[in-house]
Amino acid sequence: MDNKKVLIIGAGPAGLTAAYELLKRSDIKPVVLELEKFVGGISRTVEYHGNHIDIGGHRFFTKDQRVDALWDELMPIQGEPSYDDKVLGTDKVFAEGGPDPEKEDNVMLLRHRVSRIYFLKKFFDYPVSLKFSTIKNMGLFRTIKCGFGYIGSCFHKKKEDSLENFYINRFGKPLYQLFFEDYTTKLWGVSPKMLSASWGAQRVKGLSLWKTLTAAITKPFKKKDAKVETSLIEQFKYPKLGPGQFYTKLASDVVAKGGEIIYEKEVTKINLDKDNKIKSLETKDGSVYECDAVFSTMPIKDLALAIGEDKMGKEPYEIATTLPYRDFITVGLLLNGLKIKNKTKIKTLNNLVPDNWIYVQEREVKMGRIQIFNNWSPYMVDDPEHHVWMGLEYFCNEGDEMWNAKDEDFISMAIDELILMGIIEKKEDVIDSTRIRVKKAYPAYFGSYDNFNVVQEYLNTIPNLYCIGRNGQHRYNNMDHSMLCGMTAVDVFLSGNEDKSSIWNVNTEQSYHEEDKKEENK
Repeated sequence: MDNKKVLIIGAGPAGLTAAYELLKRSDIKPVVLELEKFVGGISRTVEYHGNHIDIGGHRFFTKDQRVDALWDELMPIQGEPSYDDKVLGTDKVFAEGGPDPEKEDNVMLLRHRVSRIYFLKKFFDYPVSLKFSTIKNMGLFRTIKCGFGYIGSCFHKKKEDSLENFYINRFGKPLYQLFFEDYTTKLWGVSPKMLSASWGAQRVKGLSLWKTLTAAITKPFKKKDAKVETSLIEQFKYPKLGPGQFYTKLASDVVAKGGEIIYEKEVTKINLDKDNKIKSLETKDGSVYECDAVFSTMPIKDLALAIGEDKMGKEPYEIATTLPYRDFITVGLLLNGLKIKNKTKIKTLNNLVPDNWIYVQEREVKMGRIQIFNNWSPYMVDDPEHHVWMGLEYFCNEGDEMWNAKDEDFISMAIDELILMGIIEKKEDVIDSTRIRVKKAYPAYFGSYDNFNVVQEYLNTIPNLYCIGRNGQHRYNNMDHSMLCGMTAVDVFLSGNEDKSSIWNVNTEQSYHEEDKKEENK
């Protein structure tokens, strides 16, 4: 085993974790082939004029002890956790004890989660609650309509053959139409009627309006070992300079332990021997890498193209090469301030709204979500006392009108949308701006995905191929799930077991919750 040549395609969360685990648990020196000039994949952090952009927003929380232990091993949390205003807000002063984030870079901060929905130019809780503020913002008529709709959904369940029916069964049709339908259509580019319910089962898990209400009512009485639905978790860890900082540290440790990361290597061909094992990979520049095993995080579509229809067979090849994806655009804006003010009880620097994410439900804009990086970590902003650093997120398809728009035109449109929604006052509030495009950010759950099991069955016939990560499995994994995929694949490989079901089963459980083991891990 120790003499085996192992190749890893992709230096994202899954690929780097697999490399690190191989180095820690064997004498194998893996070689990582990375398409880009950077590590982290879509979990990277982009630096722009002293400000840092988290591509997509990545909260560090998990129920898996192995993943949590790796985070703590490479990047310990600062101080002892606390619920005081210093931790809940965005002040640079944190709880005492542990590494000092003012002096050390490779530390995690304990952050407070606030994610709300922006609709009718007002804020609503996410997940949706039935607080007085919600009723006030919705109006009496909408509230009554939503209430009866929810009651109706409790007695008359729809067949869950679409994402639309999945949401209606848990929230009722009026609430679904108000808070889920338009945003989901923005995200995927198709109606939720066309989407598989498996996406909801994976991302929302056991959450429902009833569980949301129950969590709010019982919270004061819960013990610290209580289980909490994913979407209700209130705290998370976060690297001082964003998630890319963690993966840069992980990559440096991989290299320090004897692994190799080769950048700008696009795998274009996978050569199989007579036993259907991978014998070598070829890259676009003509390089050939022989191997005994391959851990792949490359998109299934590209993997199929590299294997070829002649080896794969017509049906699995056609399904794999037509799998749908959604691409992603972020507009980074540096602002003098915001028009909207903080009306919550959470204290923040300069009374900034406390949200990490704001889900944009307004129908007159294309924008899907807003990140406020000050609230992820004040160290991501050049001057958090005077500037607000935002990421405006759009979902699109590579080659469509939004994707092909000129940077200056797209940024101007994004600013106009912020003004229209009442988030900022005028264009002069913008100090600086940038635009970032990301391909294949979201593996989609429609179209040929309905027959993905055919592809999975074929890939399992290649004994020395281990598909891991979000794109490697065409599954909308959270970051911790992708890392766990890498760990599990190493378990299977080192054991010599040919059954890969445990790898594919990561993130398929129907109740994904976080255990409040200790407050510092919340």
